[in-house]
Amino acid sequence: MTLLFLQQYWWLLVSLLGALLVFMMFVQGGNSIIFSLGATDAERRMLINSTGRKWELTFTTLVTFGGAAFAAFPLFYSTSFGGAYWLWMLILVTFVVQAVSYEFQHKQGNLLGARPFQFCLQLNGILGPLLIGGAVATFFEGSNFLVNKSNLLTGLSVDECALDSPIVISSWANASHGLDALLCPWVLVLGFAVVFLTRILGILYFMNNVEDENIRCRGSVRLVGQTVPFLILFVAYLVHVLLKDGYAYDPSTGSIFMEPMKYLHNLIALWPLAIILVIGVVLVLYGILRTIRSKTYVGGIWPVGIGTVLAVLVLLLLAGWNNTAFYPSTADLQSSLTIQNASSSLFTLRTMAYVSLLIPFVLAYIAYVWHAMDKKKIDKREMDETHHAY
Repeated sequence: MTLLFLQQYWWLLVSLLGALLVFMMFVQGGNSIIFSLGATDAERRMLINSTGRKWELTFTTLVTFGGAAFAAFPLFYSTSFGGAYWLWMLILVTFVVQAVSYEFQHKQGNLLGARPFQFCLQLNGILGPLLIGGAVATFFEGSNFLVNKSNLLTGLSVDECALDSPIVISSWANASHGLDALLCPWVLVLGFAVVFLTRILGILYFMNNVEDENIRCRGSVRLVGQTVPFLILFVAYLVHVLLKDGYAYDPSTGSIFMEPMKYLHNLIALWPLAIILVIGVVLVLYGILRTIRSKTYVGGIWPVGIGTVLAVLVLLLLAGWNNTAFYPSTADLQSSLTIQNASSSLFTLRTMAYVSLLIPFVLAYIAYVWHAMDKKKIDKREMDETHHAY
């Protein structure tokens, strides 16, 4: 296991976690349409309890993504999570608001009633995917940061008094600390594409998980309204990425330079990824179209979910493999981060690689728990009889 192999291996794992996070945000997408699919309080409560059984998995996936990024690519973690902290703090706040809203909307003594907390769930359902989609877009559009590794040597050479001050390697180039990314139109395009995608996933999940004919009929109709803008935004961004200049680097010198149509070149050079991307897109379209055309098919969440994971995985791999800077800097081109200059040591990556062999067992356990929770579909009778409903 060479250092380069381990760097590519861990970028694959981090990308896979990012792709799984996008799929798991069907929770957020479902919350954003609870008032559209649920016409009565009883229907809305069924929808909220449907996503309420899974919201911890989404948050855990987000935390695991951050943990894997910290362990494998610490300079990326410190630059993005530490520099663009306003963007990441907004994401975390929306998830905290989500957790509070689930737990307190029907608590005894709640003077506000359920409706304000349900609106907070809607807010999380829109802002969460928008901000996370925007954060992913910065892998292609760039971020406004500076990296100066020489500060490590400078800090070691000064007197003892100066050592009491923290040694800063990376810093944001302006005071917005990540919010400036939302001023880029293409960041918003991908952000809103993720919003509509999660709403599609949320509708499909409800149709599969909630035993209610009214909700399933409305879901089939609402699916059309979410699919059209998603396809327009996603295709527009995909074409933009494949045709734009990309951030390449020379592995022998580490020098960063702009390469015309870099990501298209990556897709051609890594041609198996092109096949996986096509399979992912076909699965997404198949699941959506079959659900719309059939009155009895409710399993669309699975082909669309798998297709989503495959498509997002390919996009993230294109951002980091084939000598590409996965976290480019618009303030200083040479500050851009690659899987080589941002990774942990060979010892750390190798040790974590052995630990990662446990991942299939963890996934098997999650699949078992998921199956156990969804063995019985949610219906109105359960809402009336259970004492543990949200």
